[in-house]
Amino acid sequence: QIYPLYLPWEVRTRRALLICNIDFEHLSRRDGAEVDVQGMTKLLEGLGYVVDIHLNLSSEEMAMVMTDFADRKEHRTSDSTFLVFMSHGVRAGLCGTKSRDEATDILSLDTIYEKFNNQHCQALLGKPKVVIIQSCRGGKVGSVLVNDAADLSVPAPSSAHTTRVALEDDAICEVHLESDFATLHSSTPDTVSWRRSVTGSIFIQHLIEQFRNHAYNSDLEELFRKVQYSFGKFPRQLPSKERTTMPRKFYLFPG
Repeated sequence: QIYPLYLPWEVRTRRALLICNIDFEHLSRRDGAEVDVQGMTKLLEGLGYVVDIHLNLSSEEMAMVMTDFADRKEHRTSDSTFLVFMSHGVRAGLCGTKSRDEATDILSLDTIYEKFNNQHCQALLGKPKVVIIQSCRGGKVGSVLVNDAADLSVPAPSSAHTTRVALEDDAICEVHLESDFATLHSSTPDTVSWRRSVTGSIFIQHLIEQFRNHAYNSDLEELFRKVQYSFGKFPRQLPSKERTTMPRKFYLFPG
């Protein structure tokens, strides 16, 4: 139940993609994002990944870069990849550098999974694909004041409806279209992510800290949980683990 490491460290060709938009034609500059790029690059290199860095791209350019990265031959002799995206964002996706509002120059998050699914990126078939997204997902603040005596009771869920279906086919091999992904967003849907102009994004800071301290003995989902837990004293923001389809545990084994 653990993802295997196919090759020794010396010949393994781990690749990571990092896209960060800092300067925009119509939106505010993301001051401090340079620190995020430096920190994530250092972290990923320490974990054995060669990082492809791309700055200030439109949504179309981001899609093209992902296509090129998915086609890299190094994935054949790798065991995993990291896909890191940092930009302004809206509920529907990530803002490209030409974005004006929620409807212009937006990269749909679905595009990420389409580019790297088992149909379009077969070199990563059965290998972990870790997606890290630093962006706002709306304009709401992610905290609320609650009464200590709040009624926390919830209705019991109804029993699940199940059906049995007989399946027969003559396929040589059938796999899930979208498997082996694990995604951590910097915030929950419709809420903002916070960034300091000098030290960078709070989410990226916490993620780097937790990975550096615990990657040697914790699997990826446990690392994600530790990042979420680290926001306990910062209720304005809570990272969200979504669209995770990893049936096994993924250990980074940094050495």
